[in-house]
Amino acid sequence: MSSTKDRLIPLDKLEMAAECLRTIAHPHRLRMIQMLLDTRYTVGELAEACEIQSHIASGHLRLMKHCGLLEPEREGRKTYYRVAEPHLANIMQCIEGRFGGED
Repeated sequence: MSSTKDRLIPLDKLEMAAECLRTIAHPHRLRMIQMLLDTRYTVGELAEACEIQSHIASGHLRLMKHCGLLEPEREGRKTYYRVAEPHLANIMQCIEGRFGGED
């Protein structure tokens, strides 16, 4: 029988998790993730949905890409973003369950 201590995630891994959670802890980034879990989008499409300028959306996407959460896909002159981390769906499910209902 294993103890709780044996099942604990190593602190270096928890540091990585905390960094990724800090990265997504922004309303525009959460909106982008929510959209990207359904299909891929361009920077402009994500910016429009978040009601922000494209260069600001690009900065948000760059941070999430740096954490390994998103991947860009070039298609001609356009760059589309898609979710690279499948566990984001579980995180968004928790968020939608807690905050997605009507007041």
